[in-house]
Amino acid sequence: MPSTVATPQTAPRLDPKARRWPPIIWAALIGTFTIRAFGFAYPFLSYHANNLGFSAHMTGWTVASFGAGWLVGQVACGWLSDRFGPRATLGYAMGAATVTLPALAEAQSRMALLVSAFLAGAVYDAARPVITALIDDTFPTKAQRVLVSGWRHFGVNCGAGLTGSLGGYLAATAGLPMLFWINACACALFGLAAVLLLPPRRPGLGQGCSPPSYSQALRDSRLWLLSLASLCALTCAGSVFTALPMLMSSDGLDATAYGWTQVANAAAVLLLSPFLTPWLSRRAAQGEPMTGLLAASSILLGIGMGLAGLADSTSGYCLAAAAAVPGEIILFIAAGDLVSHLAPPGAHGRYAGLWGSNLALAVITAPLLAAWSLSHGGGVTAAWVICGAGALGAVLCWPLHSSIRIPERH
Repeated sequence: MPSTVATPQTAPRLDPKARRWPPIIWAALIGTFTIRAFGFAYPFLSYHANNLGFSAHMTGWTVASFGAGWLVGQVACGWLSDRFGPRATLGYAMGAATVTLPALAEAQSRMALLVSAFLAGAVYDAARPVITALIDDTFPTKAQRVLVSGWRHFGVNCGAGLTGSLGGYLAATAGLPMLFWINACACALFGLAAVLLLPPRRPGLGQGCSPPSYSQALRDSRLWLLSLASLCALTCAGSVFTALPMLMSSDGLDATAYGWTQVANAAAVLLLSPFLTPWLSRRAAQGEPMTGLLAASSILLGIGMGLAGLADSTSGYCLAAAAAVPGEIILFIAAGDLVSHLAPPGAHGRYAGLWGSNLALAVITAPLLAAWSLSHGGGVTAAWVICGAGALGAVLCWPLHSSIRIPERH
């Protein structure tokens, strides 16, 4: 597809009207912040399983079950967003969350914990592909989409800081099950807001539009390469929420200590996002696929989270969580830009859902790798495994770049 390449002098200059985000975008971003800020279920799931008396092996499978549900939910919500629009998708998904999250809080047996973790995972991150598609359909230029996506990521990480600090406090005072009930209430509020404020159909979907099916998307080799490279990088990024609490538990550190790592991660995002987000927006305006930045993010994440394997104190883990932030910011913005670049008209929800499933796979992979590492050498093994995943993701960006540059078909 031919594209106009902006010069470095004009790339950052946007029409003032283009800076005014529509109300539906503000509603989506505020809702995303809310469910992330009170999204205690996933970050504190391993501590919940530990408190129930289950072994590290069972805890790993519980978190992996949550990740399996996450994968199914991403694919399903991407399709639902393309088919029925954001209002219906978010309304039903958040409604389901108000039921499944309390069930997870009250689960006691192994089977109940695994099943409720799967169901909760399916709706926990339902908003991601829906809002990604909404942003792609609302804003006409890459620079605008990257800028909004960057600030969305900023808001998500601000929420993560609140999740860690408030969640650690509530876990110590009100108990871990209460966190899941609060998470359910936040989802209920977001679902209600979505029904009241979002349009019934996506704004970019015309009458009689027939978007490509999932089978067509799965035949896109470029999407496969992007998914594999992203999976490696996301395994490192996901370790902040999966491997990190497992590693900290092995060092005798509790949920409050883990909460401080999330505060450190969010503080680094607050410090770096105002600089990195506009810079990445200007890079996107130049029209080049952001495969090089995706490779750089994978390396940065591998090194940053690899430090966690060498840590043995709260301060050391906080340093690792903060060191991963530059790679995390670049990863989500660069990958989002590449998803938008690859997706045909009317299929942004499907492509975003398929890409989001890699985050779910990372949620499964990271705790299983952490559990294996703790059984085969401990933290040092975990450091090597995480660094290796980051390096592999960077290597996979080479054929991805070639495959995107050569066809240029849409």
